[in-house]
Amino acid sequence: MSFFKAYDMRGVFDVDFDLKMVYEIGRWLPVLLDSECILIGRDVRNSSEDIFEALCRGMTESGCDVHDMGLATTPMVYYFTAKNGYSASIQITASHNPKEYNGMKVSRKGALPVGYDTGLAELEKHVLSGELPPVTELNGVVRKVYFRDEFVHDLRKDAPCLSGLKVGVDCSNGMASLVIRDLLGDDPIYINEEMDGDFPAHAPNPLEVHNCAQLMKLVKEQKLDVGVIFDGDADRVMFVDERGEFVQPDYLIAVLAQRFLRKEPGCTVIHDIRTSRGVIESLQAAGARTVIGRVGHAYAKILMRETGAACGGELAGHYYFRDFYFCDSGELAALMILAEIAAAKRGGKSFSALVAPICRYANSGEMNFQVMDKQGAINTVMKALESFGEPQKSYDFDGYRVEFDSWWLNVRQSNTEPYLRLIIEAADQAELDQRKEYVIEAMKDFIKLTN
Repeated sequence: MSFFKAYDMRGVFDVDFDLKMVYEIGRWLPVLLDSECILIGRDVRNSSEDIFEALCRGMTESGCDVHDMGLATTPMVYYFTAKNGYSASIQITASHNPKEYNGMKVSRKGALPVGYDTGLAELEKHVLSGELPPVTELNGVVRKVYFRDEFVHDLRKDAPCLSGLKVGVDCSNGMASLVIRDLLGDDPIYINEEMDGDFPAHAPNPLEVHNCAQLMKLVKEQKLDVGVIFDGDADRVMFVDERGEFVQPDYLIAVLAQRFLRKEPGCTVIHDIRTSRGVIESLQAAGARTVIGRVGHAYAKILMRETGAACGGELAGHYYFRDFYFCDSGELAALMILAEIAAAKRGGKSFSALVAPICRYANSGEMNFQVMDKQGAINTVMKALESFGEPQKSYDFDGYRVEFDSWWLNVRQSNTEPYLRLIIEAADQAELDQRKEYVIEAMKDFIKLTN
């Protein structure tokens, strides 16, 4: 797959991209973004420092100044892009991907994301052309900036009262370690807190539930009320309940939204095309106006702005906030969701009891398939669904979401990995098993490998 993806640039370092390409990107980005000063942060991956140096060399030779944040969570970069009025920013990160990956998330003024449809395609064309813009007569300069303490100060206004709540936190050896203890205090039990680009404890992708095993064990052994786990760059956060069971991230959109609905009845909440029917029904029952959108931060942030949504979220554990410049923040989401869990406990309700009314359907979670022909497989699935008659609802803007009376599915091509993704939800486990078997059988001739 190309290094230039739907939401960002990402790939295996020295395989999908190298420092020469990074330098060329650095030469072109100030021109394409019409920026004289770009804010840059980076995660702790082993290649991040070299990528930063190559990127800076390209940018300064194009006459652009660089403000160097140093190590930063991705939400920190978004936040200060908007708050401090930068015309553009870059976070060097591969988010949740394995240690050999790296990449860049690019934003314009106001932390508006730059995706493939809004600038990365043009950047790719210029980089692959082999040409470079003219070197300026006067090079830009690199200046260090320090925003960590200000970020902690600003987020602490949303710090929850965790009195009596027993919390475990898995930092995944990633960027959450930079700020989370200052936000939550010393009472939680922290694991994998040392930042390490080799991610020695587990891969920094908590959506793959086996990466949560250590946290699940901690919660059960220490009889904790909740476990919190971040991905590598802290733009995503996920949770384990008091039984040590993984809580599917989209369920928590409905929990998070309660905080906003109390202040702003009837406010808009966005969600992606994969979201559980239980979440949507819970939000609507609470008075929220729900808006469905495409998967990925580059699309969600636009939808947040277009709808004026107070908050929103995705199955992958991204949660978005109007008051965080319409961006996602794992740190802020952790604070707000923990506040709701703590309030529930004070009312005599456990975390699992809090989400039980939301997760009332049987859900497959997102299944990944390597297939020989993604579009062919999708077309085959859609043809097979004709035997169920006319659907209640159908969406076709990110693969397909097709809803029937007692079940629905979403089938789509991944925008970041070489997979066909499938999620099915049904009224009960028996029907879910039946529908999964039917759909997978329909596309069996296309499947190379499942995981």
